[in-house]
Amino acid sequence: MNDPVIAIIGLVAAIALLIFFVVRTKVHALLALVIAASIAALAAGMAPAEAIATITTGFGATLASIGLVIGFGVMLGRVLESSGAAERLAIALVRGLGKGREQWAMAGAGFIVSIPVFVDSTFIILSPLVKSLARTAQRSVITLGIALAAGAVVMHHAVPPTPGPLAAASIFGVPLGELFIWGTVIAIPAAVAMTLYATWVGPRIEAKMAGTAASEMAEESIAVSAAQGGGSTLVAERAQGEALAEFEAAAQDRVTKLPSLFMSLVPIFVPILLIVLNTSVAALAQNEALNVPEWVAGSAAFIGSPVIALLIGVLLAIYGLARQQTREGTLADMEKGIESAGIILLVTGAGGALGAVLRESGLGDTIGQWVAGLPLPSILIPFIIASLVRVVQGSGTVAIITAASIAAPIMADVPGVNMTLAALAACMGAMVFSYFNDSLFWVVNRTLGITDAKLQMRAWSVTTTIGWAVSLVILLVLNLFL
Repeated sequence: MNDPVIAIIGLVAAIALLIFFVVRTKVHALLALVIAASIAALAAGMAPAEAIATITTGFGATLASIGLVIGFGVMLGRVLESSGAAERLAIALVRGLGKGREQWAMAGAGFIVSIPVFVDSTFIILSPLVKSLARTAQRSVITLGIALAAGAVVMHHAVPPTPGPLAAASIFGVPLGELFIWGTVIAIPAAVAMTLYATWVGPRIEAKMAGTAASEMAEESIAVSAAQGGGSTLVAERAQGEALAEFEAAAQDRVTKLPSLFMSLVPIFVPILLIVLNTSVAALAQNEALNVPEWVAGSAAFIGSPVIALLIGVLLAIYGLARQQTREGTLADMEKGIESAGIILLVTGAGGALGAVLRESGLGDTIGQWVAGLPLPSILIPFIIASLVRVVQGSGTVAIITAASIAAPIMADVPGVNMTLAALAACMGAMVFSYFNDSLFWVVNRTLGITDAKLQMRAWSVTTTIGWAVSLVILLVLNLFL
């Protein structure tokens, strides 16, 4: 490696150029990542041929580990979307939680559906249900919409098989089952905090949007909501009962055209259970006292590998949910999903190439030794990088991949670091302050009819920042024990 100072200056310049390309030019993130990897490699003293070999090897190694998983994941999500299974899950949650808890039902729907379905698609699919429920249950449409988006976005950032967490798991070299378990542990309180904020802010934003007259109605709505939370009045109970009866009638008619709840759940949870089973059996097999049979560990490793688990999920979705579709229609749906995965695969591979350069050049070791001496928790490194990249360029997935690619080689040489938490730090750091350069910002606000810039940020930018802050606290607490 060249002089470490020159190498680090080259890395900083490469990252600055990467951000400049993504934010200010027409250069795509894929090209920008490869350019940044090339500059970092040459600045670190790698020969041109060695730099190219490292970039291509890192690209290929990353896709080898997660390429099929991303492909199967988007195919599964597309079948769930087109079959109506996602809507069926949302209706079941509303029915299950009952009156006065509609925002929690929508948050739960987003939480579950966004595991296999992209977050933007999850919100768009379920937004008609938000508006219907707001009308029939007399709740703020802003509250329900933000709650839905909150549940969806936090799981999109926290757990595989969404692209960001998948890439982070591959780059940090951690089991997907472990990432799923701890990602869910972090995501639940973050989603709760975001939903509580949605409950508070929704009627107030509607009041601002509609003026003084609407303000009076919103205050009345707040009073009704508070009454429902405890010591509810007879009038509020009667209104809620009538509203839920109306929703139930509409839902009953809709449910007859949708897949069963059981078949809607099976393609989502079977792959998750298989992956978690693999992780659990592998952990038990390490304990010699338990004497886990080799065939049991081998079978669990096979069916619980992400590729096979997602393949099983896709097959269950095809034959359980797409029975009413023609063969051509089902194939077209899956191919549409694969098309959307193409650019994600390329960007993920390019992020892996940048990480490979940092590892092979020795630059990661140098920075890791320096970081180890800082009076800060090491877990903050990927979190801060992801946060900064997200604010600058907007894409959560690109922020996760960039942060993981930079931080993983550094964290590998820092003693006492739990790499699963480090991967999640990159994932959750990328959730900070979604605003104008994030596509989901516009999807949420425009769908809910919020056009004022200040109210848009109050509705969604603050919501994601609350989830980001809660995630940080939980990460720091977990880091003390793991």
